[in-house]
Amino acid sequence: MVDYLVPLLLFAACAAALHKKENAYDIMLGGAAEGLHLLRSILPALVLLLTAVSMLRQSGAVEAISRFLSPLFSFWGIPPETAILLLIRPISGSAALAVGADLMAEYGVDSTIGRTVAIMLGSTETTFYTISVYFAAAGIQKTRYCIPAALIADMTGFVLSALTARFLV
Repeated sequence: MVDYLVPLLLFAACAAALHKKENAYDIMLGGAAEGLHLLRSILPALVLLLTAVSMLRQSGAVEAISRFLSPLFSFWGIPPETAILLLIRPISGSAALAVGADLMAEYGVDSTIGRTVAIMLGSTETTFYTISVYFAAAGIQKTRYCIPAALIADMTGFVLSALTARFLV
């Protein structure tokens, strides 16, 4: 059934367009053009973030940060190997997914680190991106307590992710 999902969706879209007496091809072409425009606007930031993450990892900065934060992470039960994810996740979801995939490839998806990473990615948010988009859309200029509260919520998600991966799996 899953193999037929995309063709069924395309058929349903074409049938809906025909029912409304609209040109399905032009509508889908417009959607594809919007998708490419979105990709063109996101791609430079994604490449920059992935390059920065790769440079941090290759330079040894991630290991230094992990060692520096290791006592704090140990206190909260967070694996120190996830330090880069904790730093990247509030900034970029795409870069965090790439880091998460790297960690899972290195340590395995069934390892404590792999499970912790998966739970962290699902229970935290790209805080700065979300706040900037929502506040800009609403016309709010001053974030006041929103950013500290959101970062505390992210930290809570990170800590509880580590605890969940360690105790419930």
